[in-house]
Amino acid sequence: MREAALIAAMLAGCANAPPVPAPRLGTPVAEAAAARFDLDVFPDGRGLPSGRGNATQGAALFASQCAACHGARGRGASAEELVGGSEPLTSAYPDKTIGLYWPHATTLFDFIRRSKPMAAPGSLNADAVYALVAWLLASDGVIAADAELDAASLAAVRMPNRAGFIGIDAQPSPKKDDPAGPSRR
Repeated sequence: MREAALIAAMLAGCANAPPVPAPRLGTPVAEAAAARFDLDVFPDGRGLPSGRGNATQGAALFASQCAACHGARGRGASAEELVGGSEPLTSAYPDKTIGLYWPHATTLFDFIRRSKPMAAPGSLNADAVYALVAWLLASDGVIAADAELDAASLAAVRMPNRAGFIGIDAQPSPKKDDPAGPSRR
């Protein structure tokens, strides 16, 4: 009985207590600054910026920005090979080059724009990224050597391994007492 009275008194005291202000951490981000990080590019091409580039332009950029790590022809050095693979993913020693592995060319654009070059991620403008993607895809025989890429043409590229991945929708695991079965982890 005393315990119930004590709990009731504590709850009553909490109900009358002034609200505790939220901590004031950091500073608000200006909308223009936040927009710099709104870079999502989806497999269907949504989010691709305006711009254009071709393999000739991309070759020069690759030589100056990428070859030190990926080799002069993209065949690998201190970083993975990007083009020229011959062993499919089903082999004992598969090549995970762009043409054999990547399911969407738009994802390649997204990855390069966000993370390359290694010493200055995010420093390449859209034209440079389109040009690099064009060179990589042309070097791997995915597109013609004289093709020019922009948002529409890049989204239309059909990668050789497009069907090599199985899409899944994240679903909550069933509960233990659910007739569908125990939860999987």
